[in-house]
Amino acid sequence: MAKRKAATGLVTRQPRQHSLTWLQGLLCGAMVTLATPTALLLGVILGPALLAVLLDHEPGRPRARSIALCSMAAAVDPVRALWTSGHSMAVATALAGNVRVVGTAWTAAAAGWLLAEITPIVVRMALEALSIARAARLRAERARLVEAWTLEAPHGDQ
Repeated sequence: MAKRKAATGLVTRQPRQHSLTWLQGLLCGAMVTLATPTALLLGVILGPALLAVLLDHEPGRPRARSIALCSMAAAVDPVRALWTSGHSMAVATALAGNVRVVGTAWTAAAAGWLLAEITPIVVRMALEALSIARAARLRAERARLVEAWTLEAPHGDQ
């Protein structure tokens, strides 16, 4: 009897949402154990994305998602370089210590954050401009119809 009728005055229970946190932890643990060089490199490169996941509490996590996607795009080439050059801890630490590799990844993360912050503003401005233009067209059409039908202009219009 998970759900009860609201008409009887009893509270309706929400269905339980199952978390996959334990599965994600298991997969991360397996990756750290089996692919330590890759885990080290990805930990450094995806550091801002991991921080964003912890700090973004909005529904859908728009900032964290944008930062993670941009960071993952920047992580493709260093991970490929790690895998093609022997997949060793020496190569992983060299790549993780390379300012160009980390700088590119963290700059991509910053671009993802900026994209998440600016996109709603740009969309709002575009919608506002469209509504202003449509209102002007409708006012012009109303004025044309008032003149064509020799009607009085509605009160409040100049």
